[in-house]
Order: sequence, then structure tokens, then C-alpha cells
Amino acid sequence: MPAICAILGLASIRRTMFTGLIETTGTVLGLERRSGSERISIAAPGIRLRTGDSIAVSGVCLTAVDIDSAAERFHADLASETVARTSLAELAPGATVNLELPTPAGAPLGGHVVQGHVDGTGKLLSLMPVSSGSDLGLTDWRLRIAVPDHLARYMVEKGSVAVEGISLTIAHSEAHAPEGAVIEIAVIPHTYAHTNLSSLRAGDPLNIEADVMLKFAERRRQESSFELTAAYLIENGY
Repeated sequence: MPAICAILGLASIRRTMFTGLIETTGTVLGLERRSGSERISIAAPGIRLRTGDSIAVSGVCLTAVDIDSAAERFHADLASETVARTSLAELAPGATVNLELPTPAGAPLGGHVVQGHVDGTGKLLSLMPVSSGSDLGLTDWRLRIAVPDHLARYMVEKGSVAVEGISLTIAHSEAHAPEGAVIEIAVIPHTYAHTNLSSLRAGDPLNIEADVMLKFAERRRQESSFELTAAYLIENGY
């Protein structure tokens, strides 16, 4: 991806990067409200962490602290920005969350570039099996999400989006649906079974991170001051 990085300026992306391929799920144990921040505790079976490690929790990049390896649990502090932009502070004990460790440098990019910087929350409108008469463990699912208006321009048909930290492909996008901006996503049986999607219900908030490639391309376009003029053509021999 060096050429793409050079074009879009992705060299400025933080070293911590995810790909949206969920490793396992965890369980929210509790949320402690503190002065100026909140602390979430999560049971994470099978995840090995050291203090200070980054981990994506339902798409939100957090720093693991107060790790109890024996009990397979960790804590993370939620800054006010995290509380405002994500659903984490709304989760009740027992809620299922998606967990992903950072992608090692040089590892294959299996999903797409995910930073763990959630842009806002959408609302789950429906999650329906494509073939209701078949084994629900074998059928595809159709996920329909209402997204915030400020993210609608990044919701490109056949483009990538991270939903609850899961790298997904937008199958259909509607800018002016009755519910506002809406996207539809095809979910394969493996994704449904191995992420928190199967535990969610209509109306639940979903963490949304727009494709960073589109965000960088937009910024480069806005920052470009180049203008093709007659003077430019003459100076360059045209």
C-alpha cells in the first residue's frame, strides 16, 4: 500500500492500526463514573494484554490498564471525547463487545485501514436473515443502519465502513431515506456468529468509523490550492 499512502498522505496515520477483523468478543463487567472520565471493565477471555497496550473495543481504540490476567479482564479509561462520540458509556453490564488487537507492522491487511477513531454512532434499524426459512447459522443477513448526517458523504456504495469495529462493505446507500441517511450491509454467517451483531437489537447504537481513505482524499482536495490557468500553461511550455 506504499503508493496509496503516498498519494493520500497516510504516513500521518498513527502507528496503532486495526483492520476490522474481530479476534473475539468480550463482556462488559461494569462502568465506573469518575470525575472527568469514566472507566470501563471488560472480561476478555483469550486476549493477552500488557499495561498500556492498545485494544479496539467495538471499534474504539482504548488503552488497557489494571489488567487481571488470571481473571482475563482489563480496564480502560474513557475520555470525555470517547463518551460523547461512542456508545461505550451507554453499555450495561453483560453487553457483548468486539475485541481486536492492533495489526503488527508488515502483517497482511485483511480488512481495511481502521484507526479505532469512531466518528459517531448510528442506529440499528434492522438485521434480518436473507433466507428466513433456512438454518439461521447458514444464511446471510441484511443489516440496515441509520447514520449521522455528517457521515453520509463517506457512505459510498461498495466502499468500506467499520461498524462496531467490524470491517464491512456497503451494499447500498440512501441519502434521503425516511430515516435520514441509511446504509445497508450484507453480513455473512461467520461475521454474524463471531461478533456482537447477533446480540444487538433494533434501536441499539452502533459505533461508526468512516473509511479513512475517503477522509484523507477529502482533506487533500479541500487543501489543494492548485488552479489551472493560462499563465501556468505558458510557464510550463504548453
